[in-house]
Amino acid sequence: MATQRTGAGTWLRRVGWLVLIWVASVAALGVAAWVLRMIMQGVGFRS
Repeated sequence: MATQRTGAGTWLRRVGWLVLIWVASVAALGVAAWVLRMIMQGVGFRS
């Protein structure tokens, strides 16, 4: 017998995925900025 998902469960799952993707993208941007900063410091640029 198939069970139906409630509207609240589906909504929470969608919001959860949205938050997860947002956090992952912010973390990836932070890592990219850190790598660029390390490269720039390596070649002599200082902030």
